[in-house]
Amino acid sequence: MELCDALIVGGGPAGSSCAWKLRRAGLDVMVIDKAVFPRDKVCAGWITPAVPHALQLDMEDYARQHVLQQITSFRTGLIHSNAVETRYPHTVSYGIRRYELDDYLLRRSGARLQLGQPLKSMRRDGKQWIVNDAIATPLIVGAGGHFCPIARFMGTKLGTDEAAITAKEMEFEMSAVQRAECTARGDTPELYFCDDLRGYGWCFRKGNYLNIGLGREESHRLSEHLRGFCIMLEQRGRIPKGIPENFHGHAYLLYGCSARKQVDDGILLVGDAAGLAYPQSGEGIRPAVESGLMAAKAILAAGQDYGAERLRPYTQSLAARFGRSDRSAGPGPSFLRRLVAGNLLHNEWFTRHVLLDRWFLRSRQSHMRE
Repeated sequence: MELCDALIVGGGPAGSSCAWKLRRAGLDVMVIDKAVFPRDKVCAGWITPAVPHALQLDMEDYARQHVLQQITSFRTGLIHSNAVETRYPHTVSYGIRRYELDDYLLRRSGARLQLGQPLKSMRRDGKQWIVNDAIATPLIVGAGGHFCPIARFMGTKLGTDEAAITAKEMEFEMSAVQRAECTARGDTPELYFCDDLRGYGWCFRKGNYLNIGLGREESHRLSEHLRGFCIMLEQRGRIPKGIPENFHGHAYLLYGCSARKQVDDGILLVGDAAGLAYPQSGEGIRPAVESGLMAAKAILAAGQDYGAERLRPYTQSLAARFGRSDRSAGPGPSFLRRLVAGNLLHNEWFTRHVLLDRWFLRSRQSHMRE
């Protein structure tokens, strides 16, 4: 039987961030994940400066061997309307490949890794958890994304009372011919909203790689919306003709739209497992990283007493950082959405100061401190 101070189930940014902070404090941390890293991950793939700040990343060092696309502008609008281009005098975000970043953060965490190892069983034995009949630990952090097995163990019934966002995305390396035909610029991600504002598509070039996807509040007709979006991009010459069609699906919860428990005796949920994606943009990387760090702080403050009440400060930290969760706060009726879209998505002031600065870049939110 292997022993560890904390077992993290899931090696994405939430899990690796929590592991990194716990390891820095001297805890023996193990991470298990059913995937073998590096692995592909459905995601548009950009991070705001708050992420490297929170994790104390050396971006120059990272860029030597990994894709790091500086972002200085955006193209935004409705899918079937003209786009607005918003430029900034400095870098406001970085394009990354999740295939690279997640593996980098996981290896950097310093945790013991058991990759290609799914969670098959867990049971309580006194104050210890016994996982897969092979690992004993007093604490488990669920970081396995929307379908995290720890969330299910805590009582989450997937697909019942959760209004999940569903998305399809692909990222591929373009050939020389495709790069010549692609007019999308690496420094300018493109965001195009569905007419009903129930989702948006993106087109993002990162060096030789092109990332295309679309997410909606409902899975109904998702493929149809995605197909129409790709046709629009091709007709406008934004992407090359004949792109691959190997789109991959993904689901996640917006913060405030989930009733998932975030703590229990000897258990915490972080990142998408806890349903923390920003409600306006759907971004999940920054909330994942910050929740992982907040979970680690609560774990260290608990002083090896991991009862639910001792871990409750973690939920209070989430509320203080992301706001009170209010599941009754809906997005509004469809006619109001169309009215807002028609009047504001063509407005340069609204696009810069609300859509981008406030909702997508979160530039008004302070960076997390140690």
